[in-house]
Amino acid sequence: MNLKGKTALVTGGARRVGRAISLELAQAGCDIAVHYGTSEEDARTLVEAVRRNGRHAVMVQGDLAESSNWAGIVAESVHSLGRLDVLVNNASVFLTERPDTIDDFDAGLWEKMVRVNLTAPAGLAHHARPHLQAHGAGRIINICDIAADRPFPSHLAYGCTKSGLVSLTKALARALAPSITVNGISPGIALFPESYDTRRRESLIAEVPLRRAGTPEDVARAVRFLAESGDFVTGQILNVDGGRSVV
Repeated sequence: MNLKGKTALVTGGARRVGRAISLELAQAGCDIAVHYGTSEEDARTLVEAVRRNGRHAVMVQGDLAESSNWAGIVAESVHSLGRLDVLVNNASVFLTERPDTIDDFDAGLWEKMVRVNLTAPAGLAHHARPHLQAHGAGRIINICDIAADRPFPSHLAYGCTKSGLVSLTKALARALAPSITVNGISPGIALFPESYDTRRRESLIAEVPLRRAGTPEDVARAVRFLAESGDFVTGQILNVDGGRSVV
């Protein structure tokens, strides 16, 4: 799909990996709806950067943990940009400040992670579907995680929601064909949490066959590939992890 003149909604698009995805799709020719939860200043800065590069961009705020916001996020994106061709479900909850283990089981935390990491992508796909179909072709790209297949005992809820997102990706690929392709990207190390010290980072990099951490741009380029060149690709999960998933 030629992305020039198309539009993309990127959830969690203001910071980190979401920001890189937004910039990459804008470089490919997309106008961008930058969804954010609380990162208003980051979203504003990103929108200004996209506009300086000649594309339209808008900020769309909404708490994905609240199902009542999903329809409005899609509607505001379409109203502001005129159409919707690509939905990137990037936003997710990941705990770095405390463990998420069976010993620390917290039902409220699990429910929030399920709503944001799994149910919101399904809800957004539901509301985006008619707009993605309106021009004959659309793309849904879900940002999963290699934790879906390599679960981390210290991040139980997160891994389970990402496993669910992989399953959702494959189910939607069948449900929305032939007009919409649905694929996922599973990053390994794309950007370390700020709380990880040098020793922990080096230990994780040592497990990667390519012996380096990935970058947000690595993930963003994979998103662009699926959006731009994935006309005959659907129901697939692309690992962008330096080979970590095959060790």
